[in-house]
Amino acid sequence: MSAAPPLRLHAGAVVVGEAGILIRGASGTGKSSLALALIGQAQLQGRFARLVADDRTEITVRAGRVIAGPVSPLEGLVERRGLGLTPEPHLAAAVVRLVIDCGTEPERMPEPEALVETIAGVALPRLFLLPRAGDERLVLAALALFAGAE
Repeated sequence: MSAAPPLRLHAGAVVVGEAGILIRGASGTGKSSLALALIGQAQLQGRFARLVADDRTEITVRAGRVIAGPVSPLEGLVERRGLGLTPEPHLAAAVVRLVIDCGTEPERMPEPEALVETIAGVALPRLFLLPRAGDERLVLAALALFAGAE
């Protein structure tokens, strides 16, 4: 049985500890800003955090796990509003443990099925955000709650 071809998503990805976070959304919804805020907040907490991909992310499935990686030629680059594409320390891949959908107002009390997204046949916990200052703390709390990250 051959592996499915990689998917290319309009998304970014970061890793916190050993857990990857896939950040999806249309252009201008704050994906890159959220990614940088997540990295900064995690590092303030003394945790390892790195960019994996910005704007375009390649998704593969290996051993039932969703793996996110950068797409060339954007590898190691992140968009900083007002500066353009800038270099950022990065990793080549991360196992996705949480999906963030930017640009949608979250429900106050979401139904359980709204908190799950299936990507390439793998169910993952999901959170909706209209990124605002401080949301990185919510995402890190959700990562610990849903994905069992430290």
